[in-house]
Formats: sequence, structure tokens, C-alpha cells
Amino acid sequence: MANFTTTRILLPISSPASNKPSSSFIALSNYVNMLNVKPIKSALISVFSKDNLEPIIRKLNELGVTIYSTGGTEAFIKKHGIPVTAVEEITSYPSILDGRVKTLHPKVFGGILARREDSHLAQLDNYEIPEIDLVIVDLYPFEETVANTSEESEIIEKIDIGGISLIRAAAKNYKDVVVVPSRNEYAMLLELLEEKKGYTDRNDRKAFAHRAFKISAHYDTAISAYFNEEEPRLNLNGQPSRTLRYGENPHQQGRFYGDLEAMFDKLNGKKLSYNNLVDIDAAVSLMKEFKDDEPTFAVLKHTNACGTATRDTVLEAWKAALAGDPISAYGGILICNKEIDLATAKEIKKLFYEVLIAPSFEEKAIKVLSKKKNGENNTRVLLKIKDFTVQNKLVKSVLNGVIEQDADSKIEAAEDFKTATKRAPSSSEIEDLVFANRCVKHLKSNTIVLARGKQLLGMGCGQTSRIDALKQAIEKAKNFGFELEGAVMASDAFFPFPDCVEVAAAAGIKAVVQPGGSIRDELSINKCDELGLSMVLTGTRHFKH
Repeated sequence: MANFTTTRILLPISSPASNKPSSSFIALSNYVNMLNVKPIKSALISVFSKDNLEPIIRKLNELGVTIYSTGGTEAFIKKHGIPVTAVEEITSYPSILDGRVKTLHPKVFGGILARREDSHLAQLDNYEIPEIDLVIVDLYPFEETVANTSEESEIIEKIDIGGISLIRAAAKNYKDVVVVPSRNEYAMLLELLEEKKGYTDRNDRKAFAHRAFKISAHYDTAISAYFNEEEPRLNLNGQPSRTLRYGENPHQQGRFYGDLEAMFDKLNGKKLSYNNLVDIDAAVSLMKEFKDDEPTFAVLKHTNACGTATRDTVLEAWKAALAGDPISAYGGILICNKEIDLATAKEIKKLFYEVLIAPSFEEKAIKVLSKKKNGENNTRVLLKIKDFTVQNKLVKSVLNGVIEQDADSKIEAAEDFKTATKRAPSSSEIEDLVFANRCVKHLKSNTIVLARGKQLLGMGCGQTSRIDALKQAIEKAKNFGFELEGAVMASDAFFPFPDCVEVAAAAGIKAVVQPGGSIRDELSINKCDELGLSMVLTGTRHFKH
């Protein structure tokens, strides 16, 4: 709900004896003047998106507001039987240059920018310019057009000129004019109209103006970035945002900028926290690697996958992923690339988890996963993911600035592997090497993954040395009952020494995938030949800090 100032207008109170305004009435009048309460008598509407616009135009008509409009918006209003005056009737000029010039006229901008004081109002009267109290705009979708086409002429036509000018003019004159700068504010306006019966105060108008200048700044930055790709800029203005309960810890404040509803439908559970969002991002990034594969499940904790498996069914994939580390799975983030069926839901229900993500859920599965236990609220979050798309740029604050990089979108397939040893890996080993290499890419460096049969058996991550990461992976695998004979090993970066090969071979590892690139590569390759292991090189490092 929007946070509007509630102003109640009381009936005038006068003294029966003197018929003069009472002190109560004078105090009320001063209060109203201080808030600068004004009625909306006229509105200019020129929008790209007409979704959810109908309730607004009907409410404005109910309140007796004169509506001015242009082009497609005017036709939309007429279609719904609402009286509307064409802007051309004000300006005496038609829309020209294929619609590039419609509202850019003194008789439009004069009515918006005029201060409601005698000198300005006199000029409006002299030039027969109507006052405009409300401006509703939704800009051409420039960023969406850039994302969907490389055709320059189409992109250029989606640079809004009149709309952005209307927004800035109305926002500048917020003391007298309400500005609605995008479809994201339609609901806010409707709530305000219904709550205050067509009146607004200075605080209301200033709040809308603040949003307007954020959207204007974001829009201009996007256009600037298109014309100057070599100088990308970070700009959060105009992005939907929400305050989080707290940041990484309770004593830290947190905020999310972005449109979660564009990625997910939330089917159940509490509000997502800062840590939830970070873990969900890691989960989606990982599962993007497997989105078109056979049923694959992953379990993540603190952004690291502690269990991942691909199987013939979703239930089998869940059981195999959970087996990778059933202890760390408690309170984790779960993600699958296929629909969650009832049988799988019943098994997942046995575990306490924070978030479960999948492309779809059977109705019966939703009921099982949403059901309360012992009368307590079920806070577990169910997210139906619409698309496994993640950011192609990563930004991080450091020191007194920020650093930016491309996301690590490189995915190595079997054909990218270069066999470096005398023994080449078998077909089943190659499948496992591809699987393990996908997993290792998404763990914190230094990291090692051990896998067999498209199942993560053990992982070591976040270690200061690669040999420590390997030892951790072996220990975890053995702790959860896995035999490592015939398993494969993946490393996110090269082996500077042959010690990892020696330890891996002693544990039963038979094939290794790593980027290569060390001046000592031959030491590890020769050790593999000596111990009968196969090793393939990818040429691509996957550090993750």
C-alpha cells in the first residue's frame, strides 16, 4: 500500500453570535494551506502501456476530471466510452512527423509548468491555455527494444521525447501538478484517487515527482549506454526496489533493486531475505547449466552446491542430490529443472528447507508443500521460475568504487576437452567430467568436485590451497558413505603441483578435468600417465570469489 498523507476536510465552523469563522476553522484553514491541498480538475494522459489504465480513466470521469489525450491513448479512452478531448483541439496542430511531435507545444507545457499564482494564471488566460493538474505517462519501452532487436532504426524510434518532457515538466511543478511517470505507478494513483476523492497534497505530489525523476534518470542512462557501449554506467534509478528485513546480518540494512515478479511466481512462504536472494541467485545460475538436461536437482547452502544429481526421474534426482550431503541440506535452497510431482513433494516435505525453486509444480504437490504442520505457519518459500535467465554483468562494491565484469557464461562441452594423457577417458567418464566441470564452476575457489554417475559425491570449496580442497572433498564423500573408485575429479583452476593427482589416484579417482595453463602442467600430466589416470584440459579457468 502506498503511504499517502490522509487529510480530512471538515465543514466550516463559525460563531453563531458573530457569524465569523471560529478559531478551529482558522486553524484548519491554515493546516490545509500548509499542505497545499488541491483538487485534480484536469488530466493529460499519454501512455505506451494501457494495461490497468481503464480503472483510472473511469475514476477520473466519475470525479468530473477533464481528460486530454493523444493518439492511441485517446482511442483507448474513447473505446471505453469516457469523454476525452484531443490535444490537437488545444494546440490547433495535428500530430506530425509520424507521431514524433504530438504534445510538444506551449499550450500543453504552459498548462503543466504554470505556477498557480496570479501572474502565471493571467498568462494562461491571455493565451487560452488550460491548466493541467495531472499528467500520466508511460514511456516507449527503449530497454526492452534494445534487448529484443539489433535493428537500429527500430531502437531509435523507441527513444521517447514528448513523454520524458512531460514527466520532467510535471515533476518540476510538483507544487501544483501530480505526475504519474510509468505504469508501475498506476495502482498508486488509483489508490490516491479513491482515498482522497480527487484531492492531493504537497507530500503526495512530491512523492510522485521523486519517482518521476528516478525514472527519467534511468531512461536517459539506458539511452546513453546504448550509444556509448565502452562506458557502461551503473544506475539504479527507475528500478523497482524493496526494503529487506535486514542485510546479511540483523545489524545491517538491506534493499533489493529489481523485478522479482518478472522471474518468479511465489506460491507460498515468507518474504525473501537478503541471504535468500543471494542463495537463489547462485541456485538459478547453477541450474541454468542443466535446464535442458534430464531431471536434475541441486541443494545449495551459502551459495555452494552440497548436492547435485541428474537421474531419469525427479524423485530419483532429489534422493541422489540429498545423499550428497544430507546434513548441510538442512535449511538449504533446493532447485530442480523439471516439474515437482506429488511423490517428490512428499519426500522433500521431510526436510526443513528455506526455498524450493522449479519451473512448475503439480497442484497436489503445492498443497503438500504448503500445508501447515502442528498449526504453525508454513514459511517455506515455493518459487515457480519463469526463465533461467541471469544477469550478464556482475557488479560488486570495492573500496571507494565498484568493479564490473561479464558473467561467467562459458560452458564447456565434451568437444571442448583436449586429452593430455596417454589414456583417454571412456564415454561414461566423459559424461561425468562434463557434469563435474559444470558443478565446479559454481563453487567458491579454490574448489574440487568429485562425481560419478552424474552425482556429486564430494566437494571442497573456499579453501586457500587446492590440495586442501581435494582432501575436504574426499573426506565429505567418505563421511556420507560413497566409494570413490572410478569417480572423476574437476578443478576450477590448474594444478601447480602433482600432489592433487597423487591423492586423487590413491582415493580411486580415474579421470580429471582442469583448465591447464600452469608452467608445471607436465608434472600433473606425467603423474596421471604414471598412475593410469586420464586428464583432459578445457583451457578455461572458473575462479569464483
